[in-house]
Amino acid sequence: MSTPLELIKKRRTQAVHDIVEKGYLKTRIYICMSTGGLAAGAQEVYDVFKFAIEDGSLKDVYLSPKGCPGRCSLDPLVEVIMPGKIPIKYQKVTPDRARGIIERHLKKGEVIKDWQIQ
Repeated sequence: MSTPLELIKKRRTQAVHDIVEKGYLKTRIYICMSTGGLAAGAQEVYDVFKFAIEDGSLKDVYLSPKGCPGRCSLDPLVEVIMPGKIPIKYQKVTPDRARGIIERHLKKGEVIKDWQIQ
């Protein structure tokens, strides 16, 4: 039988493994893909990011759908989390804005304040 300390060490090891495997040490992009998000065009926005990853325009990026954060009037929502930086959430993202986020924020490090949730 394992001691409590051994169980904690085992869980910590598993958590670190999960963090690395899921890409939490690299840039992450989350897109609200709930009913409201999808109705507002989130699938098209998701596809822009997915294509940029697949064609190599974006490297070392983890893309994932996300559940509803309760801000449906601002959908589609995109959250960008870069290592060592404050997470940024963008509102009312269209496919054109998604391309802007790729070029300006993800490639050049510029937060686009006009599209950001304040």
